[in-house]
Amino acid sequence: MTFTSLTDGLTRGIGDLMSPLTNLVSEPVIRLGVTGLSRAGKTVFITGLVANLLDRGRMPQLTAEAQRRIEAAWLQPQPDMTLARFDFEGHLAAMTGDDPRWPDSTRAVSELRLSFRLRPAGFFGLGPTTLHLDIVDYPGEWLLDLGLMDKTYDEWSEATLARIAARPQARDFMATARAEDGALRLDETRARALAESFTAYLTAARAAGWSDCTPGRFLLPGDLAGSPVLTFAPLPKPASTPRQSLWREMERRFDAYKAEVVRPFFRRHFARIDRQVVLVDALGAIHAGPQAVEDLRRTMTDVLTAFRPGTNGWLTSLLGGKRVERILFAATKADHLHHLQHPRLTAIMEALVREAKSRADFAGAETAAMSLAGLRVTVEETIERGGETLPAVKGRLASTGKAAVMYPGTLPDDPARLLSPAREGAERWLDADYQVMSFLPSRITRRPGEGPPHIRLDRAAEFLIGDRL
Repeated sequence: MTFTSLTDGLTRGIGDLMSPLTNLVSEPVIRLGVTGLSRAGKTVFITGLVANLLDRGRMPQLTAEAQRRIEAAWLQPQPDMTLARFDFEGHLAAMTGDDPRWPDSTRAVSELRLSFRLRPAGFFGLGPTTLHLDIVDYPGEWLLDLGLMDKTYDEWSEATLARIAARPQARDFMATARAEDGALRLDETRARALAESFTAYLTAARAAGWSDCTPGRFLLPGDLAGSPVLTFAPLPKPASTPRQSLWREMERRFDAYKAEVVRPFFRRHFARIDRQVVLVDALGAIHAGPQAVEDLRRTMTDVLTAFRPGTNGWLTSLLGGKRVERILFAATKADHLHHLQHPRLTAIMEALVREAKSRADFAGAETAAMSLAGLRVTVEETIERGGETLPAVKGRLASTGKAAVMYPGTLPDDPARLLSPAREGAERWLDADYQVMSFLPSRITRRPGEGPPHIRLDRAAEFLIGDRL
């Protein structure tokens, strides 16, 4: 080896080591994690947010835009070459084309990089700077999997069976699980049948609006479909659990799921997130009844537990002291309500976050709650009913494609009127009936420099990244 090649190698090595540090100083990066609980509209939120950050004519509450500090914004190749790219262009075309429709939901982790060129702030600014926003899109069920890490198979089975026992969607699985004797020797056919029955329950529960549908990979298995790591289910613990018994093998596979599926996901993605959005279909839960609202509250507690400093020892060591700085809980589909009801929806979300923070003993990241719509698909109207003028919305029904006016009912001004019966296990609302319809996007006309119509995406962006712009 020549002296020149040796020094060239050393130079390249030092350059490789210094490159991340140089990028950190000159071109900072914010990693924004976006996840959604059941049917929350995650793809629509990301598409609407990015479109309105590129064309900011509808973003008056974004301070950097109001101060004209954003010189330009553009998409560019993402840094992680092994992740799927979030199909922003395809989703935007679906939402705003001549035949508008909702885009297909994403079924795995994806990423998109949006870069900003910013005017310097202050008298001593040295010139424009660049800020990269890396948006990481992942299923909400995968975030909830973090709650499995501190549980044994015994604890998880007992809690899961107790929680789902009364749900209609779990009837078949509960019958199958109760008929099994976990002390008997493992029979792979029986194990597969249990896992398939449990997966069928999870699929039905998610479709019915339940949020606590974990383990998440049972719903989105990908390359793991059919593997032993996804072939387990909760079982009642028998009096004895001998080696090679069904119960012991289920326990082994549950532990493998945590070690081989959950931990690597958080090491690769979660540990690098700076800001987080959790999207919630609060209106859908309210429509479904008190038990669905309580499920939502419990799920939000689990989410905050995932972000709680100091209690998850393995996660603390994995993060190396790094913390998620801000978490936004957002009630989506605010366009399904007249704007006069938006403060009440936001108050319900704030109350849910307060309860979740209290129950999770949470302290650390800054949290906020708001109501928003990634794409506004309704217009506001009023209707007369019983001599009373009611605030309503009009949109194109998903069921028929025809325009219809909806009055969903009046949300209570005191969130306790919803949260108290939910906490007490009520089966239905005693003094109210809340309606929810599904609307399709309508054709829109955008002026140059405007993104698609939305509700409060500018405020969401201000909370999540405004301080860095």
